Amino acid sequence: MSLSSSPYILYSDGKGNIFEDTSLYAVGRAGWDAFPVEAEDWIPLPDGGNLYELPGRQGIGIDVVTGEMRLCEKGWAVAAFIPPAHTGLFLAAYETAPDAPTLPLFCYTAAGWHDGNFYVPAVRIENDIRQECAGYDQDKIEAGTGFLLKNYPNNRLVKHLMENCCMTYTCPAARNFAMGRWECPVPSSPACNANCIGCISFQPEEETIVSTQDRLTFKPTVEEIVEFTVPHLLNAPYPIISFGQGCEGEPLLMWETIRDSIIEIRKHTGAGSININTNGSKPDAVKALCEAGLNSIRVSTNSARKEIYTRYYRPNNYQFEDIIESLKVVRSYGGWASINYFVFPGMTDTVEEYEALRKLIIDTDLSMIQWRNFNIDPDWYLGQIGVTETGEMLGVKQLQELIREEFPNLKFGYFNPPMERIKGNYEADFAH
Repeated sequence: MSLSSSPYILYSDGKGNIFEDTSLYAVGRAGWDAFPVEAEDWIPLPDGGNLYELPGRQGIGIDVVTGEMRLCEKGWAVAAFIPPAHTGLFLAAYETAPDAPTLPLFCYTAAGWHDGNFYVPAVRIENDIRQECAGYDQDKIEAGTGFLLKNYPNNRLVKHLMENCCMTYTCPAARNFAMGRWECPVPSSPACNANCIGCISFQPEEETIVSTQDRLTFKPTVEEIVEFTVPHLLNAPYPIISFGQGCEGEPLLMWETIRDSIIEIRKHTGAGSININTNGSKPDAVKALCEAGLNSIRVSTNSARKEIYTRYYRPNNYQFEDIIESLKVVRSYGGWASINYFVFPGMTDTVEEYEALRKLIIDTDLSMIQWRNFNIDPDWYLGQIGVTETGEMLGVKQLQELIREEFPNLKFGYFNPPMERIKGNYEADFAH
C-alpha cells in the first residue's frame, strides 16, 4: 500500500500527546541533512512500533504551500521505533537546540501521519515472525518462566534470563525461550574487549546516556549452559542457541567455556543450530569453536570501513582485520557467516561504504547481511566518530538493490536463520 502523497509531519506537546501539522509534509534525514522521501517509501507503522518525542528538537518539514523546507514551530519533533524485521530508510529530521539532552539508545526513524495512520519510511527485510508483537502470549511467557525457574533451581543463567531479561526488560529472545521456541539466548561473558560508544549494556558513569540494561555479572559454567540448552535444542521448533547477547560483554573472551559447552551439547544431541553473536575479535577462538561444532556466526559492525569501525568500537587488543578473518574462518568450515550491520542512513549508504561492503562480501564469502537499525542519537554518534561530511549517498534502498543484484546468493534478513533455513528453502516462512 503506497501513498499518493507524503504524510504530514508529527509533533509532540511535551506531555505525551502527538499531533499532526497539516501545513508541513514529513521529510527524512540521512547523514546531517534533511531530504524529501518518495511517497512509495512510506509504509504504515508496523505492529510493535512506537513513537518518541525528541526533547529540545524541532521537526523539519516541507511547507505544503511553498514547497520549501522549514521548521515545525509547534512542540517537539517525533521519531519512530520500528520493530525487528524492518529496516528504516531515513532518520527523523530535526534541528537540535544547543541545550537538548542526548537521546537514549534507540533507533530514530522518520515518521508521519496520513489518512488516520502513522507512516514510516522502511522496508520489511525479513519474513521470520520470531519477534512479532502479536506472537507473544503473556500468560504462556509467565507459565514458561515459572516452569524454567522451578526446573533449574540452581542455574544462575536461567535465573538471569528469566528474572532480568524476560521479566524486567521483556527481551524478545528471552521471552521466546520462556515459550520454548526458536532462538534461545545464552549470555556467557561479563567482560568485553571493545568500548563501543553506543554500548547497550555498559556506559561509563561520566557519560550522559545510560545503558538500556544491566550486564551479566558472573561467568556461567559449562554445566549451567548445557543443562537448559540441550532440552531447548531437542524440543523447540526450529531451534537455535545463541551465545552473545545484548546483556553481556564479548562471548569470545569466554571461548574455552563456550567450546567445552558445544562439545558437551553435541554429545547429547545433533539437533538445531549453535550460533555466536560476536565482535569477531579472536579468529583463533572462532576456529576452535568451529572445530567443536559451531554452526553460525554473526559479527556486529557499524561499517565495512576500518576507520569508521575503529572510531565507534574502540577495540582493545584486536583490529578490524580480525573481524574479517573470523568471518572467513567460519566459511572455511562450511558454516554460516552473517554481519549484524548497523544501518545509519547517510553513512551506511555512501558510495565509499558501498565499495567497502562489496569488498567485505567478496573477501569473506559472506552468507548474509542482517540489516539492523542503529540504536543511537544520530547527532551524538556522528559527533563522537568525528564525521562532519558523509560523502555522496546512494540511499539505503538503492544500496540494498545494488548489493542484491551483484550478490544474488547473499541473503538479507534480521535474524539468525535456523538450520532448516540454512540447509533448505531459505525464503520459507519457518516461524509461522
